[in-house]
Amino acid sequence: MANTVEQIKAPISEEMKLFEQKFYESMKSNVALLDKVTRFIVTTKGKQMRPMFVFLCAKLVGDVNEKTFRGASMIELIHTATLVHDDVVDESFKRRNFFSINALWKNKIAVLVGDYLLSKSVLLSTDNKDFDLLSVIARTIREMSEGELLQLEKARKLDITEDVYYEIIRQKTATLIAACCEVGVLSNNVDEATAKKMQEFGTYTGMAFQIKDDLFDYQTSNIIGKPVGIDIKEQKMTLPLIYTLKNASPENYKKYFATIKRYNNDSKKVRELVEFVKSSGGMDYAIQTMKDYQQKALAILAEFPDNEAKESLKLMLDYVISRKL
Repeated sequence: MANTVEQIKAPISEEMKLFEQKFYESMKSNVALLDKVTRFIVTTKGKQMRPMFVFLCAKLVGDVNEKTFRGASMIELIHTATLVHDDVVDESFKRRNFFSINALWKNKIAVLVGDYLLSKSVLLSTDNKDFDLLSVIARTIREMSEGELLQLEKARKLDITEDVYYEIIRQKTATLIAACCEVGVLSNNVDEATAKKMQEFGTYTGMAFQIKDDLFDYQTSNIIGKPVGIDIKEQKMTLPLIYTLKNASPENYKKYFATIKRYNNDSKKVRELVEFVKSSGGMDYAIQTMKDYQQKALAILAEFPDNEAKESLKLMLDYVISRKL
């Protein structure tokens, strides 16, 4: 899979190297504590899939330019801010096998660092009069917040339908990938129709990405390092589970709903529910839905002329649904 990531990066490898420096510069501050935290953020970064989307979408319709780099930095600033805030909300002390910021510097500093990163993202666009990018960024922040709150509201009653689930993952996950793709093409000043098309491409890709994430909960943990059934223990209603409960007999529905509601810490009952989801076609249904989103994204890509960036975006779509973590 590492090879795949390198293949995807091939047309933008120089830009990605340059981006690391520009991203670090975009976070700089006169406050020593902030600089210490942002240095830590840069050294513990992930695969940087989001900037890759920005650069590839820019190259799909033109060249990477200074506006593209600003757009990629804006997206990564937002993404990092939401991860920092998420760790506070989830009371999580680990992030990518490193301690999280709230674990090292406590919640108060983590919240303020997240706020600082969001403000830097907005300033990067206003300082350069990139108002088209600012519009995308503002909408993205709003939607991500709405998605989180919708999930929290629904989680209390566990009454998440398939439609509500799609709306939550569209706002929570897909909206940021959609923003990457829209920002990428906007950096080459494309027309509104092209920007909308790439936003849709990113939305479909993001939906497939999140469904893949939710499928990991029903797969063996030795590959992904995540215990099986962790979402059930956290009472997260994901697509395989929603489908299974919707199609279960009243007797099974009652039994397994009780597992989620009351016995979510009983490992034996959780394992039994995981097996029930598998045998009831919940996983198969989710896999098919994920592939449908992939096909919708590919159909949009097909409308663009062939080039290296287009091939990399196709590889990225394959990677999204076949990755092992």
